[in-house]
Amino acid sequence: MDSHSLFACLLIGQPTLRQRIKLGQFAALEQRIALRFAMPPMTATETGAYIEHHLNLAGRTDTLFSDDATALIHQVSRGLPRAVNNLAIQALISAAAEKKRIVDEFSARSAATEITSD
Repeated sequence: MDSHSLFACLLIGQPTLRQRIKLGQFAALEQRIALRFAMPPMTATETGAYIEHHLNLAGRTDTLFSDDATALIHQVSRGLPRAVNNLAIQALISAAAEKKRIVDEFSARSAATEITSD
């Protein structure tokens, strides 16, 4: 039985998972991890493409976010996908509340203020 590995498992999680596995109580598990990968943050170009891709999936093909808004979303989110999602949604809400047809830097800044004000 020891000559074959009968079980393979993928552990996928937030960066805190890596920190928890390093705790002493998980030492046996930590020693058995053969491969580790951490997804790096997106670049500014990738963030813009990410937002555009999600808009295309929603059926929107024309420009909805200005370049300034996308740059600000990238800067505030540090390129982390979940933060990009949250900021983009909040910026859309802000622009809709102001009856704007395009999410501009002001809407993105309002979104950033709303999300980071906690």
